[in-house]
Amino acid sequence: MRHQPILCAVAAAAMLAGCANMTDTQRHTATGAGIGALGGAALGAVTGGSVGTGAVIGAGVGALGGYIWSQHMEEQKRDMQMATQGTGVAVTQTADNRLKLDIPSDISFATGRSDIQPNFRPVLERLARSLRANPGTEVLIIGHTDSTGSDAINDPLSLQRATSTRNFLADRGVNPMRVQVDGRGSYEPIASNDSAEGRARNRRVEIYVGERQRG
Repeated sequence: MRHQPILCAVAAAAMLAGCANMTDTQRHTATGAGIGALGGAALGAVTGGSVGTGAVIGAGVGALGGYIWSQHMEEQKRDMQMATQGTGVAVTQTADNRLKLDIPSDISFATGRSDIQPNFRPVLERLARSLRANPGTEVLIIGHTDSTGSDAINDPLSLQRATSTRNFLADRGVNPMRVQVDGRGSYEPIASNDSAEGRARNRRVEIYVGERQRG
């Protein structure tokens, strides 16, 4: 059956992730292997290759080249949760073991602007301190807009917001070489753009912090 290799890869990854004798780090690495297996299987199917082979290759990438959830990452998560309590910023652990800060528009950037608002500064100050204390982590900052306006406006604006955030961190001692920026314009909404509330949710900045698995 064409789908059998995918099912086998998923079952194997789930079995690894569920082993009772694993440490937290081992379980997260096994989960990374499962995510890699799914991605590899999909890649194999799309490119016309063997789905089973794609899953095996993907599992290797997920296990060896992915992110780990270490004690340092757990401490950073708790620190940022305390720092952002009551601000509306969501602090979570992603499926691929990165720390994610989802910053809404009401504290990050004013409509149509890329300069950082005062309410956003304490959050970034705390993040900069955490990043300086954990120099082995890497950062990805992604800016988003709502659908108001054209792509010619939204695309550069979203990138400018991400860049402003990186510059703020760099001014506070974070090596900018650790920080990648991207702007997605209005292409990745998390709510409907048909309402003011939905548009406000879509105007956001996402910050991802990850610690790579060391060989």
